Amino acid sequence: MIYFLLFIILLVAELVYFKFANRFNIIDKPNERSSHSSITLRGGGIIFVFGYLLYFVIAGFPYPWLTTGLVFIALISFADDISHRDFKLRLLVHFTALALMFYQLGLFSLPWYFTILAFILATGILNAYNFMDGINGITGFYSFVVFASLWYINTFVQSFIDNELIYILLLSLLVFNFFNFRKKAKCFAGDVGAISMAFVIVFLLGKLIITSGNFNYIILLAVYGVDSILTIVHRLILKENIFEAHRKHAFQLMANELKMPHLLVSFIYGILQLIVFGLFIVFNSSGWFLLVSILVLSVCYILFKKKHYKLHKLN
Repeated sequence: MIYFLLFIILLVAELVYFKFANRFNIIDKPNERSSHSSITLRGGGIIFVFGYLLYFVIAGFPYPWLTTGLVFIALISFADDISHRDFKLRLLVHFTALALMFYQLGLFSLPWYFTILAFILATGILNAYNFMDGINGITGFYSFVVFASLWYINTFVQSFIDNELIYILLLSLLVFNFFNFRKKAKCFAGDVGAISMAFVIVFLLGKLIITSGNFNYIILLAVYGVDSILTIVHRLILKENIFEAHRKHAFQLMANELKMPHLLVSFIYGILQLIVFGLFIVFNSSGWFLLVSILVLSVCYILFKKKHYKLHKLN
């Protein structure tokens, strides 16, 4: 009954945000780099931040440094959704938010090079999550799979976090997906949604890895990771500016050039990640399976791009 009530609260909060977004014209207009063709409300993913803050209050204000970092990163991302903000300012806020998260995780007590590596990896995940948010349903469904996987690990493999947090985050994703995982989306996640989701995922993954001592759990982001990293490599080979908008991700090629339905592409990404995670559990969370998975996904990506890049190159 409590979770049903929380779901209703989150649903009402999302509808209230829609009124706000309509009133202040917070919209996403399609352009030549977009994978959508109609004007859509932007920033619907803010419900994810609201869901986390709801847990923060209900649970008695745990993880204050993490929460402060999330608020910082959500505010600058939402401001960027409304009107483009300077890259240096966004980067400064991101680093500040990550520093607060790392303090919450106790990373600063480790050797300095661990902190440097953590900053590089976390920044990469935040940006990858934001870049991958390009078609209906992909961020919401993929994130739902990741959080469901974290719940499974926390419940049956290695306890590392309060399950109530995961439950509320899943509820917020259900609400968001109700409006986004459809042929004609009511809203997009926006930077505030994609980056905030990535921020909390980085925290949960970091806590899991520190608690278990098993870095192999990074496999929970394997599908996104392979597409993001190899697309960057592809663009570097083409001598393109990797910070400019583009349509060279595999999912963009599937949705735009091959005209596959957005929801089908999003479903493929989410289910593929779920299969990878399921096999990872079957093979006892081994490092060799992580390496094999990345290799197989990379080969599939390269073969797919090699076959269909000529379609993309014409645009």
